[in-house]
Amino acid sequence: MAAPGNHPAAPPPLPGPCPRLSPRGAAPSVAARPHSLPTALLRPTSPRAASAARCRASGRASPARAQGPPPAEAVPPPRRPGARRRLSAAAARRAGAMAAEGDVFLRARGRTLTAFRQDDEYQWKGPFYFIQGADPQFGLMKAWAVGDTNNGDDEWGEEIKLAEQAVQAINKLNPKPKFFVLCGDLIHGMPETQWRKDQEQDLKNVLKNTDQDIPLVFVSGNHDIGNTPTRETIDNYCKNWGDDYFSFWVGGVFFLVLNSQLYFDSSKCPELKQAQDVWLNEQLAVAEKHKCKHIIVFQHIPLFLRKPDEDHDYFNLEKSVRQEIMEKFHKAGVKAVFSGHYHRNAGGSYRGLEMVVSSAIGCQLGEDTHGLRVVVVTDENIVHRYYSLNELSSQGIEKELLDMLAKQN
Repeated sequence: MAAPGNHPAAPPPLPGPCPRLSPRGAAPSVAARPHSLPTALLRPTSPRAASAARCRASGRASPARAQGPPPAEAVPPPRRPGARRRLSAAAARRAGAMAAEGDVFLRARGRTLTAFRQDDEYQWKGPFYFIQGADPQFGLMKAWAVGDTNNGDDEWGEEIKLAEQAVQAINKLNPKPKFFVLCGDLIHGMPETQWRKDQEQDLKNVLKNTDQDIPLVFVSGNHDIGNTPTRETIDNYCKNWGDDYFSFWVGGVFFLVLNSQLYFDSSKCPELKQAQDVWLNEQLAVAEKHKCKHIIVFQHIPLFLRKPDEDHDYFNLEKSVRQEIMEKFHKAGVKAVFSGHYHRNAGGSYRGLEMVVSSAIGCQLGEDTHGLRVVVVTDENIVHRYYSLNELSSQGIEKELLDMLAKQN
């Protein structure tokens, strides 16, 4: 979901606003934090230092210091064997922990997802499931409530709570999902806007608590790279969240993550759209070669909301672009496309290709609740259901879906 005035076509009228937020929970601006040192740290703390300070103030030379050996108590004790090694090991552990935390958000590299060993995932291994979420969009709830989606995103305490609830619900699931994919609009602040970095950091602080055995998969949305992306905005996204498009295999199923903004408006980076097109054709050929069980696509903007021939507006792709992609996917045997962007649940089909539009973790623009979609992949089908966060937290996955997972082929 993007801000009115920042896109070619205005969205249709939407249902009522999200509830007004309490100012509590908003992340403080970095600029508002003082950086001056306490006055006590600027004062001399010893008689010798005080004397030297008085001499400097009066212009007199400081008293000469004795050049003899230091007193015995000033001589440091000999270094214990291995002390340096232990210190280095501790520093290495800290650095490793920091690097591991960063890697959680940067597993999409080299146009693949490093969380899975590709050679181990070509073959079908039986039913599994994953979790799809969309549009946590830190900052939109306040912006929508006050009617200022360009500059009103200075609070996101409610979104933090919702994202925490989503992570906690996912961590409780048994068996564990294969991965958790977020289909774009991670935060509301557009590139170069005031609160963007704070929103990104707060979202990472929540997501890093996801069970380490459940890889995170990120999809770029219009608020992540801009309504009209540039090479710079895409590069900045990749530095924070990994590649903007890539592929990976899980249990014989081939997954494609696409940058749908390049299909919406690539006027400032046409060469990047062309590169994605070439790459996509190559990947679909790879899927054919390996005879994958299913092909599933993730992107932010839906191809369509309900009907393949519906009119173009802000929430879907332009009709000629849409038709070309749908036909390409149909010929390649793509089974389903999962997206977000609409902040409501929707969907339809085109010649056996299912278009699944999931509502938001964050701000709702319709009658749905904050939630996540559970997607079960079986030998023959892809079965999915949208759960409210409260329902998934309290009840977990329903028995019908669990029975599908328990069935071995």
